[in-house]
Amino acid sequence: MGEQKASQRGTGSIEALRDEFRGHLEVFYSRLKLAAPYDSVEKALGVLTVTLKGLPPDELERLGADTTQRWAHFRQAFVQSGLSQKHRGIIAGLARSGASLDLPPEFNHLLDLYRTGS
Repeated sequence: MGEQKASQRGTGSIEALRDEFRGHLEVFYSRLKLAAPYDSVEKALGVLTVTLKGLPPDELERLGADTTQRWAHFRQAFVQSGLSQKHRGIIAGLARSGASLDLPPEFNHLLDLYRTGS
């Protein structure tokens, strides 16, 4: 029974992180006034899920408390899913323009992908 609770806790953490990432993607695209590429968003969520399921439980637990590490995983899923290639020209122009994008500072984890040209 204890194993089942630990398993549910791990799954809950994964679901919470997926939900957080989905929410960030919704904010990202809505604030940039772009339609989210939904197939790629779903692919990014899938990539994140596979990555999170591969983490040891203690690392998954730490991830819940470490914003920097969460954003590193979000960014990795964003890139690996191909999401960073969608709307690339538009987002790169906005990111490089210096205009206020009305996004919280943590979104620089994603915007930096467009600023550097990588």
